[in-house]
Amino acid sequence: MAELATRTLPLAGAYGGSPAVQLQPARPAARISLRARPDAVEALSAALGLSLPTAPKTSATGGGRTALWLGPDEWLVIDDGDGGLMQATAASGAVHSATDVSHRNTAILVSGPGASQALNAGCPLDLSLKAFPVGACARTLFGKIEVVLLRTGPDAFRLECWRSFSDYAFGLLAEAATDAEI
Repeated sequence: MAELATRTLPLAGAYGGSPAVQLQPARPAARISLRARPDAVEALSAALGLSLPTAPKTSATGGGRTALWLGPDEWLVIDDGDGGLMQATAASGAVHSATDVSHRNTAILVSGPGASQALNAGCPLDLSLKAFPVGACARTLFGKIEVVLLRTGPDAFRLECWRSFSDYAFGLLAEAATDAEI
């Protein structure tokens, strides 16, 4: 019997942070890159069990799923539960494009009183609560890589990146966390 390749999780065993910033690899999740015209949003929202956000820098959460607005016709949809994102969108009856990016992406959870300061070591966005409130999201740069950033709490963020860049992102965050002040 032939042995099968074993896929290791990105950032398995990664550890970093400081008293002001906690870093944690996120659990595996299902993800799709979703593209659709405005007339398909209602049907896709119903199929996914949440209202796809239609305003810049916003997200929506429901039923273990989160949809992040990335552009006028583009969303990143994350399911921390059973998945089924491709099946749900296919059953919507709406014209759309959905690509499973579950194994391409991974996420790093950044939390603590110095979280925004650590992220700003490599991200040009104003991450103050006024400019980037809870639920805000954006596709941006972190150091030399493209990421999608979601604010999940007053002092908590989810940084989505390609798994091939995850060691770089985690290392930069770990270094920045040591400089973050409480």
